Amino acid sequence: MSIDCPQVSVREGATGLPWSSPPSISGATLSSTTDSRSADDSVLVSVDPSSGEVIAEHRVDDADAVRAAVADARVAARTWAGMSFAERKRALQRWAAYLTGHADEFSALMHQENGKPLDDAFLELSLTVGHIDWAAKHAEKTLRTRTVRPGALMANFAASVEYRPLGVVGVIGPWNYPTYTPNGSIAYALAAGNTVVFKPSEYTTTIGNYYAESFSKANPELPQHILRTVNGYGATGAALVTAGVDKIAFTGSTATGKRIMAAAAETLTPILLECGGKDAAIVAADADVAAAARDIAWGAAANSGQTCVGIERVYVLASVRERFLDELRKNLAQVRAGSEPGAHYGPMTMPSQVAVVREHIEDALKHGGTALVGGPDSVRAPFIDPVVLVDVDEDSLAVQEETFGPTVTVRSVDSLDEAIALANGTRYGLASSVYSARHGVEIARQLRAGATSINSVIAFGAISALPFGGVGESGIGRIHGEEGLREFVRPHSIARQRFAIPGMALLALDRTPAAMAMARRAVRMLYGRAPRR
Repeated sequence: MSIDCPQVSVREGATGLPWSSPPSISGATLSSTTDSRSADDSVLVSVDPSSGEVIAEHRVDDADAVRAAVADARVAARTWAGMSFAERKRALQRWAAYLTGHADEFSALMHQENGKPLDDAFLELSLTVGHIDWAAKHAEKTLRTRTVRPGALMANFAASVEYRPLGVVGVIGPWNYPTYTPNGSIAYALAAGNTVVFKPSEYTTTIGNYYAESFSKANPELPQHILRTVNGYGATGAALVTAGVDKIAFTGSTATGKRIMAAAAETLTPILLECGGKDAAIVAADADVAAAARDIAWGAAANSGQTCVGIERVYVLASVRERFLDELRKNLAQVRAGSEPGAHYGPMTMPSQVAVVREHIEDALKHGGTALVGGPDSVRAPFIDPVVLVDVDEDSLAVQEETFGPTVTVRSVDSLDEAIALANGTRYGLASSVYSARHGVEIARQLRAGATSINSVIAFGAISALPFGGVGESGIGRIHGEEGLREFVRPHSIARQRFAIPGMALLALDRTPAAMAMARRAVRMLYGRAPRR
């Protein structure tokens, strides 16, 4: 089954897996050098998204090379899976220490190839090593063999569950958070005893290679190929899906996720999909309005808005609407994108996304919205300054589709019930935020989302013990936390008969009427009495 397909307009490149050539930029003024595809399809050219300057060139791995990488990882898995939890823990912590020790160098590379400011690059790296450390420390407790009660009818048995590594995990990563996001699968898969073949985005290939190679540099005594990369465009990612891996973890658009799911179904390869969102924030009447506006301004604009859990919609109670809008305007008034030191955030990493953001802004204004901050003139490729759109029609692109840029829509509501209904009113369900002094948890429990921050934005992503993932078209499965570790193992149930009970061989062709009579009495005694009210 082929999974090559046309480009999807919204955030397709965030997948690191555009299944055909990168889309062109309608109306943008960027040079073609900002595309990562070279004239020679066997070479991937990495560029600085701010300037188009060439950073590095990488060999493109074809289907044969991908299969060979998976085969090498399977050989390495014999050693890695055979190590104790304590041994793997030490290896992972050496990796985290290596990345920390090279933080300045790695942050500079992220700034250069991804475009985000140095401070933001360092914060991403900090979260990355934090998750590596958590997975290393908690894998044994989460995945060690556990005994379970066999029940009264099987009291002569001992029962246990063992968690076995899957084998080789294929990870297809994005460009917007090129280490933090794929690390949510990679670190947890490694801690669970799997080896990993990682396909970084073609827009951040150098970053992905540095990240993966640092594991080997931190652990030179271990076999090669415990963690390795394959580089390329859509065909390389497609080859990884069908290369015989034991699970695929993918971050990107819903459309591409569905195609991966269909391709993986051919071999019943399990998948983990994080497919983006259209995250909403609710600002209640009892909220700290100034704090809400400050946080939401950051949640909407940080990383150029290229954040799957960034705030793209706000529903604010009418009684605090004007105060909230005034505070939001103040917070964003002097915020500017740029590549120079002191810029609040950098360029759009994937050139084609500029056109998507422009389209959403223009569609919102055409359908009755007004621009409180910025507007179409804020789009000055490859940079986009913050845009706040007020009273946008709920059916518009800016409300229903993932914009993935530094824009946010704001709508006032008359009640919390209305806010909750509107927040739940898209096909996505990744994350959310709630601002309320007294009702935060109550509101959060009614939101159709995989995660919620109360009186903050995106805080759940920095807490390693919390699982991360969405519902609906935001994806399947979880990374991070205990749930993230269990994504990369298969439970093996073991029932061991400790002793035989004379005359009670129920699991046998020659069971006796007396044994069945005793079984019937036991079932009636154990389960036949309904509880009293």
